[in-house]
Amino acid sequence: MTRAVFVFAFLLCFTDCEKKPKTTFAAEPTIIRDLNDIRKQGYITALLDNNSVSYFIYKGRPMGYEYELLKHLAKELRVDLKIKVISGIEEAIDKLNRGEGDIIAFPLTITKDRTEYVSFTNSFFNTWQVLVQRKPQGWRQLTSDDVEKNLLRNPHELIGKDVYVINGSSFKNRLENLSQEIGGQIIVHEDSANAETESLIRQVALGEIEYTVTDQMLALVNQLYYPDIDINTVLSLPQQIAWAVRSNSPSFRTSINDWLVQIKRDGTLKIMREKYFENPIFSTLLASSDYSSFRTEKLSPYDDQFKKGAAELGWDWRLIASIAFQESNFNPRTKSWVGAIGVMQVMPETGEYFGVTNLWDPKQNISVGVRFLKFLDDYWKKSVPEDGERMKFVLASYNVGLTHVIDAQKLTKKYGRKTDLWDDNVGYYLAQKSNPKYYRDALASAGYCRCDGPVWYVKQVLQRYEEYKIHIAG
Repeated sequence: MTRAVFVFAFLLCFTDCEKKPKTTFAAEPTIIRDLNDIRKQGYITALLDNNSVSYFIYKGRPMGYEYELLKHLAKELRVDLKIKVISGIEEAIDKLNRGEGDIIAFPLTITKDRTEYVSFTNSFFNTWQVLVQRKPQGWRQLTSDDVEKNLLRNPHELIGKDVYVINGSSFKNRLENLSQEIGGQIIVHEDSANAETESLIRQVALGEIEYTVTDQMLALVNQLYYPDIDINTVLSLPQQIAWAVRSNSPSFRTSINDWLVQIKRDGTLKIMREKYFENPIFSTLLASSDYSSFRTEKLSPYDDQFKKGAAELGWDWRLIASIAFQESNFNPRTKSWVGAIGVMQVMPETGEYFGVTNLWDPKQNISVGVRFLKFLDDYWKKSVPEDGERMKFVLASYNVGLTHVIDAQKLTKKYGRKTDLWDDNVGYYLAQKSNPKYYRDALASAGYCRCDGPVWYVKQVLQRYEEYKIHIAG
């Protein structure tokens, strides 16, 4: 943090950061259910935000910072875990107090107003609100000083600017208070109730809007996906982040706080933070290749395996090589943050399905990858007869999982587009699966997905394949 930003954050301690929200929800519990009742029913019902940090599905496996911690808590309390995915703090408070959930496992900011409606656990960590803005065009070729000159660092510069935030969020309150502090109006736009902070960050990255606000931890994760955004302008004091339970569930709250002390002491919380907030997620997978190094007729030590697999699959071996490069840079010893292994980044569950346990052996790893591609190709032949189009469906399914692409095809049919075409059809609806309008549709059984990644994956693999065909003999 720069000295100017630090000084600004310090000065904010003289202000009142939030206003009392409108109570369009159940402001107090309508049921009584504490720890003993939860143990009797045999499960915790957790209210989770379905995003790329808290809870999501990756290649069929549920994952997420809050999700993994909740599984740990449920195991500690010897109960099962049930998940309800929602969007919005007011909806979460309403469902909690009406008994439709037992805990809000959002990264909630502890505020005075919210303590009137829920009982917060002890804090998990501190964060602060930051401005999300786009770095100047060509910033990689600019000096750091030139980049800084093109970024908003003084909050006074927000006067008259349009800043987009999620409906009903504390970010709106912070900006309204900030307007008072700087003596000028910040034009705050509340997005629709169905929108999410990550969708606004993406709009900033794409240049569709200029500014949004989010908490620093979520900003750090999204910067891994969108390196063109800047998140270094702080707009608030450090804020405590916690979960929440009903105000009449004191025993449940105490048990959570005891568990929290334990996982802080044994390092579990630190491990989860490093995994979800400090790991360069997908950065290697999305990196561009330097094709100038491939000046011979051999792409990798595994060309013979690719050629053997291609014969079984009926594909060009250079396409399989492009997939392998996208997955691992031909590194047989790599393991992704979600557990995918080796050259073809095969999940252990997939290896077990095909009867292979030693995925660290490149030959076995590639064999499983090819057999999985054949499985996907056979599946999509039923609805996508054209080879070139079907290839895109297979690649996307390999990257993100079959069920997400099936969801996208169902949504494509619902909205009247062609279900056997990828670009602007099924690929378009796959990319929409981070939008609540689509992932909450009853047709979308796999739920949320940051699926612009798989769409980009398809383009990258096929683009690299075309370049391989230019330089390497088939």
